[in-house]
Amino acid sequence: MNRIEIAGVGLEVKVIEGAPDRAPLVFLHEGLGSVSMWKQRGRDWPSELCAATGRAGWVYSRRGYGQSDPVPNVRGAPGWDGFWHTGRHEPDYMNIEAWQVLPALLQEAGLHSPVLVGHSDGATIALLHASRHPVTACIAIAPHVTVEDMAIEAIAHVKAMFQEPSSTQGLRQRLAKHHADVDNAFWQWNDVWLSQPFSLFDIRTDCQHIEAPLLLVQGEQDEYGSLQQLQWVQDAAPQARQVVLENCGHAPHRDQCDALTASVVPFLAALP
Repeated sequence: MNRIEIAGVGLEVKVIEGAPDRAPLVFLHEGLGSVSMWKQRGRDWPSELCAATGRAGWVYSRRGYGQSDPVPNVRGAPGWDGFWHTGRHEPDYMNIEAWQVLPALLQEAGLHSPVLVGHSDGATIALLHASRHPVTACIAIAPHVTVEDMAIEAIAHVKAMFQEPSSTQGLRQRLAKHHADVDNAFWQWNDVWLSQPFSLFDIRTDCQHIEAPLLLVQGEQDEYGSLQQLQWVQDAAPQARQVVLENCGHAPHRDQCDALTASVVPFLAALP
């Protein structure tokens, strides 16, 4: 299967085979991610983690990312078609993904109480989903539970890079290799993060409702968020375990792939 349809919208999906008696891993990508963006520096971390744990995996691209259907009028006025955004994202876009889109996808795929593995925006979506829906466990890699100045500064810098004159090595060209519509992918994320209303985004209260086992992972040199992000989650959900990876930026599956796997495998092995 390489596509799944949710409420009339086609999403790119990659399915990794694994043991049917273990909760599958569902991978939730970052703000500029996709199915193919999980592959970094010649490594396919979702496939490696599934092999190391014997679990099946589901990797999908959210609407407007990868080879999934685009968001109509992505920079226009906010609008809705059911639970789908049809214009510029609003500050609750990750809440909508976690509480409406992801449950519909899991139901369509026949997945029950999965292990959510999210990175960055995907980690935030994983935490939000786990706060309201049953999951076997939640692995949040570099989550954003509230907005820090360093994140806004980094994202503003990424915007400037994206708008630089085209070159074979430019950010737009690199991202275009992973997205059917690179502008759709970029602006749905960048516009909302740099909007004033998004500065009030805060899910710390939601995290108080997470009851599932919870693993929090972040790179020590993460340029998009401080390590306080992990502490805020643990303050809300005391069962959480923290792992801080040295010599690692915002993308541990790129910077410290083996160390990330070594942190996740025993956590999953200890689950019922």
